[in-house]
Amino acid sequence: MDTSWMAKGNCRDEPPSRFFPSDGVGVDVARRICATCPVKEPCLEYALDQRVDHGVWGGASERERRRILKRRRAAKGADQEAEAGAAARDAPTTVTG
Repeated sequence: MDTSWMAKGNCRDEPPSRFFPSDGVGVDVARRICATCPVKEPCLEYALDQRVDHGVWGGASERERRRILKRRRAAKGADQEAEAGAAARDAPTTVTG
């Protein structure tokens, strides 16, 4: 996985501890730094793809990332059900007689 985007993040000049807070206030501080980051999206996707459990990545806390993953799984399941339904509906029917 390409991680060259990391060198462009607003976090590069911040202490790592800022993005691994122990309280909600710390999460808000990290989010403010992430808010204007030019690599916010790839950072968040990296954390989601790698299932990073700790810290603020792409402006999202651990809890927020779990919710994002849950929503994506639900959407994927719904898409698969819709595709299966469409395939069954579009399948040729055979008449035996």
